[in-house]
Amino acid sequence: MLRRIDFGDYDLIVTFLTLNKGKISVIAKSAKKSIKRFAGILELFSVLEVVCTFGRGRGLPVLQEATLTHAFPNIRSKIIKTAYASYWAELINQWMEEGQKQVRLFHLFRHVLSELDLGHTSEEALSILFQIRFLTIAGLGPNLKRCSICQAEIEKMKEAKIKFDLSKGGIICDGCAPGGLQKIFLSKGTIKHLLWIQMGNLTRAVRIKFASQALTESLEFLEAFVPYHLGKEPRSLKFLRQIRG
Repeated sequence: MLRRIDFGDYDLIVTFLTLNKGKISVIAKSAKKSIKRFAGILELFSVLEVVCTFGRGRGLPVLQEATLTHAFPNIRSKIIKTAYASYWAELINQWMEEGQKQVRLFHLFRHVLSELDLGHTSEEALSILFQIRFLTIAGLGPNLKRCSICQAEIEKMKEAKIKFDLSKGGIICDGCAPGGLQKIFLSKGTIKHLLWIQMGNLTRAVRIKFASQALTESLEFLEAFVPYHLGKEPRSLKFLRQIRG
């Protein structure tokens, strides 16, 4: 469940990321006053099995039944976990169009929510994993292997810190970097971490250990790169930054 908004006095409009139909928005009639139908299960980030009625007109499908399969209660019990999950959900909701099937994204989101709920991996590391793989699925993956201008491979770059150009979506060697380039720098070690979790096995990628420098650089980089390509900064990211300090 990605989003829920009030609609009138008693109804809710709920947006789901589904396995078979991609993103769908439905109306849950009388959800705010009915104790029996949806009793406390229409909570953000929960995984549900739902039955909807699709009409022939332009109106929203109607949510008829919902059964909770995974509640992830630990996410909603801690504000920092809620903030990260809200950021990921907003990215999905902003990027996806209704009705476009995205199986890889569904499994990615469910996996990071499960890990976030378990608490075995830091929230920061999970956010790095989600963002880099989300970008890849969305066709916006950053070029971290070679200079975006001269195509020199990263292994041949002598500088310890590699510049990244948001407008070109990739790294830039010192010889090609213009003087006014926005200063985003990534160490080679950080780039290797990002490349590995971008394409490696998802279960193993969750267990990767980030050094503090790589963690900080990766978060700063991705939280600048993602909004740049979405065209705006998500409200949930502003909130996340506030509580993270």
